[in-house]
Amino acid sequence: MPSEYAKSLGGRLRAIRTQQGLSLHGVEEKSRGRWKAVVVGSYERGDRAVTVQKLAELADFYGVPVSELLPGGASPSPLGPTPKLVIDLERLAALPKEKAGPLARYAATIQSQRGDYNGKVLSIRQEDLRSLAVIYDKSPTELTEELISWGVLDAEARRAVESF
Repeated sequence: MPSEYAKSLGGRLRAIRTQQGLSLHGVEEKSRGRWKAVVVGSYERGDRAVTVQKLAELADFYGVPVSELLPGGASPSPLGPTPKLVIDLERLAALPKEKAGPLARYAATIQSQRGDYNGKVLSIRQEDLRSLAVIYDKSPTELTEELISWGVLDAEARRAVESF
């Protein structure tokens, strides 16, 4: 029988996965088999112990700090209320290269690293937006407003930038 700690840890793992819109099978696909659905499911149920190393690797895969996965604090904080920064790749492709070239190259690099070529949208992290702001010689807020005006980011992205 799983301990309360294992159940709590599993609940946090499940919360992070579902906040990212991933099923157990989706985790296996996105990780190219690195994370088997049955294994992740057993971690989430608390049926299987997860090592510190594996937990750190899972946190990296989900793009969250390990502390977000550990029980004892509040429920996973930044992922719940903070909206995702999602680039509309179809809109991006329609923009002139002189306007969106740096963003298009950046997005293509992220897609290549992730092996994610769905071609419709791409989630980026706040750190990515900061880097892009440097490239465009703007503040993250200014760049967010510009990307919203281009139709590449949803207006909800403003809330993500407010937490900078």
